[in-house]
Amino acid sequence: MLINQDFTQDRTKYIGGSDIGAILGVSKYRTPLEVWLEKTGKVKNEVDTLPLRFGSFAEEFVATEYAQETSYHLTHPAEHFVHSKYPFLAAHIDRLAFANNCNGSDKPSHLLECKTANPFTKSEWGEVGTDEVPMSYLAQCHWYLLLTNLERCDLAVLFGNSELKIYQIHKDRELEATLLKQAIDFWENHVQKEIAPQPQTNSDYQTLFQKEVVGKKIEASEQTVKLIAHVHELNKQINAKEEALSQIKRRLMEQMGDAQELIYHGSLLATWKKPKTSYRFDSKGFAKDHSDLFSLYQMPISNSRRLLIKEPSMQIITTSTPVLPKELS
Repeated sequence: MLINQDFTQDRTKYIGGSDIGAILGVSKYRTPLEVWLEKTGKVKNEVDTLPLRFGSFAEEFVATEYAQETSYHLTHPAEHFVHSKYPFLAAHIDRLAFANNCNGSDKPSHLLECKTANPFTKSEWGEVGTDEVPMSYLAQCHWYLLLTNLERCDLAVLFGNSELKIYQIHKDRELEATLLKQAIDFWENHVQKEIAPQPQTNSDYQTLFQKEVVGKKIEASEQTVKLIAHVHELNKQINAKEEALSQIKRRLMEQMGDAQELIYHGSLLATWKKPKTSYRFDSKGFAKDHSDLFSLYQMPISNSRRLLIKEPSMQIITTSTPVLPKELS
């Protein structure tokens, strides 16, 4: 159903199309924990930033180019689509598309979602006209089909400023049921209960546990000791590979001597050149010569917690017997 309420100013009230990919864990840009922090109001995302303003500008351009290429009539719905049973599930559609002989008063033919992409990411996209698009965008389009009950969503993407490609995503009720189930579970069991989802990245853990209790200690399990021993074994392997890489680089430098380029049958293999002169601010010198001014511009830095793994004693390693998790063995 359509609703006039403007959700864009308060994203804590609903799960939208830009959230569903992150909730499923298929987004490159956000994690489930970041969505949870936003929905529970623990962090507040800006609604008027340069990237967001550019996104609105680019959306209009992509939609215009799509209409010119396909001859579909497009409208930009001001209302949000909200699930009839679950009002916390919503969708803000880029465009509704109508056959070229319609004036927008009839039922739309399909949806249009507009995107821009870096030309270097073309390998993530499949053949034009298919649904071979990045997973987060695929989930977003199916989310919109779920809430509008339409059968098709076109995704128009502008690569750089030179190439427009159009993909077609068709309704998949089984997938929609999965999206619905995951979204309801996330809202009811994480957002409403304020229980954080499992962190997925180092940044997630830093965010979730940024506060520390001074002097607090906990006893490690034998499994944890085994993991720490495995960390040190991996570090030894990394150090060995780094040393092997350094030896190769020294051999190349020895061969190149004072040459700037290393070639093979006309193909460039390596370069060894001085970069352009760069400059840095001499803060120590400034503090010495202008200590009165330097103190006025000093700002405290709030650092993240730093994890330092110590080398365990051989006795600890040899007496611990747990088996490593499959993904680490």
